[in-house]
Amino acid sequence: MRELAPTEPERVWLRLKAKMGDPAMVTRDGRRRSRRDPDASVPFGKGRDPKGLGDVLAGFADDRGWTTTLARADVMVHWPELVGEENAGRTEPVSFEEGVLTVRCASTAWTQQMRILRAETTTRILARFPDCGLTQVRFIGPDLPSFNRGRRSVPGRGPRDTWG
Repeated sequence: MRELAPTEPERVWLRLKAKMGDPAMVTRDGRRRSRRDPDASVPFGKGRDPKGLGDVLAGFADDRGWTTTLARADVMVHWPELVGEENAGRTEPVSFEEGVLTVRCASTAWTQQMRILRAETTTRILARFPDCGLTQVRFIGPDLPSFNRGRRSVPGRGPRDTWG
């Protein structure tokens, strides 16, 4: 069987291809297309599905290094869910700096109660917000006025019992 001779347009194309080289390797667009994933340009192919808003924002926050800061803010916001409504009514997270969560309690009794529950509280926080970078939970008592200075202070040692 005899092969058909190429037509005029085919001969022109072959001549141009021989002179200029493969377009995939010569032109900038051709090089860019050759590096692209071949499945990416297929409709309904991998990588073509739209992403959810949560995924986009999570990627955005991760790119900017905000993940730890946002997780720490979430710990403060979700405090009642982490420790329970009764404990949350008597405690308030005050600050979260350098891995230390500081919580102010309503009284010294509640401070002691929360110190007993420290391990359970830390476990819950780390299970729910692993990116927060928690290293320690510090419970402090209420802010009460000090009598070391001011009108009601006593100079010297102050009153002591006389039995000792």
